[in-house]
Amino acid sequence: MSNSRYRDAGVNIDEQDKAISAIKKLAASTFTLNVITGLGSFGAMYQLPAGYKNPILVSSSDGVGTKLKVAFMTGIHDTVGQCLVNHCVNDILVQGARPLYFLDYIGTGKLAAGTVEAVVSGLAKGCRENGFSLIGGEMAEMPGFYAEGEYDIAGFITGIVDKSRLLTGKDIVPGDEVWGFVSSGLHTNGYSLARKIVFDEMKLTVESYVDVLGCTVGEEFLKIHRSYRPILLPVLEKNIVKGLAHITGGGFLDNIPRILPDAVSVEIQMKNVPVLPVFDFLVKGGKIETEEAYRVFNMGMGMIAIVSPKNRDAFLGAVAERPVLLGQVVPGDGTVRLL
Repeated sequence: MSNSRYRDAGVNIDEQDKAISAIKKLAASTFTLNVITGLGSFGAMYQLPAGYKNPILVSSSDGVGTKLKVAFMTGIHDTVGQCLVNHCVNDILVQGARPLYFLDYIGTGKLAAGTVEAVVSGLAKGCRENGFSLIGGEMAEMPGFYAEGEYDIAGFITGIVDKSRLLTGKDIVPGDEVWGFVSSGLHTNGYSLARKIVFDEMKLTVESYVDVLGCTVGEEFLKIHRSYRPILLPVLEKNIVKGLAHITGGGFLDNIPRILPDAVSVEIQMKNVPVLPVFDFLVKGGKIETEEAYRVFNMGMGMIAIVSPKNRDAFLGAVAERPVLLGQVVPGDGTVRLL
């Protein structure tokens, strides 16, 4: 049966087949021995690893927001795939989970096999670097739904943790210390505001070189969202962290409270925050109030760890990167105070 009418309607099955052929090879490069089926089955199958006494599965899904707009403007599509994987890894890492497998969704108006392959190559690289598998996904061509040359991506991750090592923040008490790990930049949040300031108000382009950034706007805005798994894995194995908060949409003010018991608050000494040049640039250029900046952006801190003072030396000795002491836990009402 000819598919010419379908192509006339905007869907090119031949282009889909070309993309799928490339995707299968990229996905296979991430497979572990626990993957039972390759891409192409109606459902992906994964055998749970042994060694967990009381295993808990942890799942999450996310996207990369309007960072995609920068990918469209630059024609660089592989980094957003890595960002998506690393974002999802961090989201389950904060509960102590080890990632097992990942699925993706790519929706586009007119499928371009080269663009899809670039996106998936980033997904596969992110999975390989974090030690888990890209085992399936969905690629939808929907003519008339997306603007020409644009697409959307979403990721779905499943991880595992033994119940005895599950991080919930329930044991956080006044006197505990708040430590932060540096970000690479915007990561995957705050791009709607950042794009408005830089492109609409400052009239810069992705090719504009900015001295204080030491690179072009496009290079800064496409910096890869860090995965904190390699840094924090030794700490998680030692069970010496009370809580972790991934600083994504909502910044400090909305993300840290997600792990706090009701009767405590966190005080952040802003003078201790090593604000990255990109955030100074945006705050000054956009005349953003301090509280809004700490709610929209990560301000240079992508992951927060809360640790008991008695475990400080063990914590600092185990992490693979020196964190920054940002503040402390105090009696309160589950909020964050900027001092």
